[in-house]
Amino acid sequence: MTTITTILIVIFCVGYLGIALEHPLKIDKTATALLLGMVLWVVYALGADSIVPIAAGEHFQRFLSDHPDLANEPLHKQALEYVLNMDIVEHLGDISQTLFFLIGAMTIVELVDVHGGFKVITDHIVTRHKRTLLWIIAVVTFFLSAILDNLTTTIVMIMLLRKLIADQHERWIFAGAIVLAANSGGAWSPIGDVTTIMLWVKGNVTVASLFKYVLLPSIVSVVIPLLFISRMLKGNLPEMKAEAVVDNTITASERSTMFYLGVGGLIFVPIFKSITHLPPFVGMLLVLSLLWVFTEIFYNKKMLEKAREHRLPSVISHIDMPSILFFLGILMAVAVLQSTGVLGWLASSLDESVHNIFVIDVILGALSSIVDNVPLVAAAMGMYPVATETAIAAAADPVYMQNFVVDGHFWALLSYCAGVGGSILIIGSAAGVIAMGLEKISFGWYLKHISWLALLGYLCGAATYWLEMLILG
Repeated sequence: MTTITTILIVIFCVGYLGIALEHPLKIDKTATALLLGMVLWVVYALGADSIVPIAAGEHFQRFLSDHPDLANEPLHKQALEYVLNMDIVEHLGDISQTLFFLIGAMTIVELVDVHGGFKVITDHIVTRHKRTLLWIIAVVTFFLSAILDNLTTTIVMIMLLRKLIADQHERWIFAGAIVLAANSGGAWSPIGDVTTIMLWVKGNVTVASLFKYVLLPSIVSVVIPLLFISRMLKGNLPEMKAEAVVDNTITASERSTMFYLGVGGLIFVPIFKSITHLPPFVGMLLVLSLLWVFTEIFYNKKMLEKAREHRLPSVISHIDMPSILFFLGILMAVAVLQSTGVLGWLASSLDESVHNIFVIDVILGALSSIVDNVPLVAAAMGMYPVATETAIAAAADPVYMQNFVVDGHFWALLSYCAGVGGSILIIGSAAGVIAMGLEKISFGWYLKHISWLALLGYLCGAATYWLEMLILG
């Protein structure tokens, strides 16, 4: 490990600490995250000559052969060009997909909300008993995140909470449960979480394997924390004040239409991806554009005053941009750790020192609460290619290598651990980051009240998977 790499790790740890201590420092976490991401890229660029030849290896040599004009340039110039034209472009492309997906999802949810669409659900949730409501919200979130994804589901459910619970502190408790249920629900579905999608699309796991081995641990990982969270809640919620009708020209049937179009559009996104194999953000922006056209026609027919219209340009101005910028900063920071080989080195160290797939996956899952689970899973997939019969026969430990075949236990357990482990800290998953941004949940509050429950559920679910391995083989 080079000196520059060590500096990058130290800066990341300091920045992460700054995010964790947002309230004592009185510095907004978005500012810290953006500063962290940009500083890491600056340091990486300045020390590119000592990192790129080692971390990029063959990719760097291929880049030089494709750019003969750099042959006579100093090493630093060559490495810097690689960072500028390969690393930062590639990562920014991946990150932009996530951000555009997020912007599209948040806009669609806001569009449904501003037209009163969520009354379709809230009107059917009549219970005011806190514990009953908690379980209803958690069950809906768990299965909805398997159909949509944990990011979109969290946005929808947080917006729904605002219609049901007035007290912010109580909403935080419910929001914590939503984060747990969303991450657990996405882990067992091939389209429920980005990392599970990666493993499924690449052929490491099949749908049958996920249902067989990951579904039950995922259920356990959310049920155990909910049993404790429900004890925090007593009695009934006060009746919510009747919502003021902002625009009485929006009829009940029109609210329902907007709800079904919005939610139906969100459900359509993973179907669109499975049919076209295009990135999810394309489907999300396609749905958004169709809803945009629909609302334009809708308001053109109504002939309302401009102030009473909720056209999409005015709606999009209400989405939470600080949360999106926070997400950008975090992902850019993690991208540096991935490009410099820090994550790959960490995964390799685990394999050499532990050599036990159960322990490795559990540790990787715990790490996904600190850094984004996508590069962690990507590093694991890069380090452990799917084992063939030839590779198993040639391996020094054939029994160990069996865990890396298609539907091997390493991959199925990785799907569970990477998805559920992100719940341990609120910034460990997209669901947590969104809940943090929308509800202004502090890192310290989540750490004190939810993190230990998430860890308990995570370990109980992992233990359940271990029992399944013993029983089912």
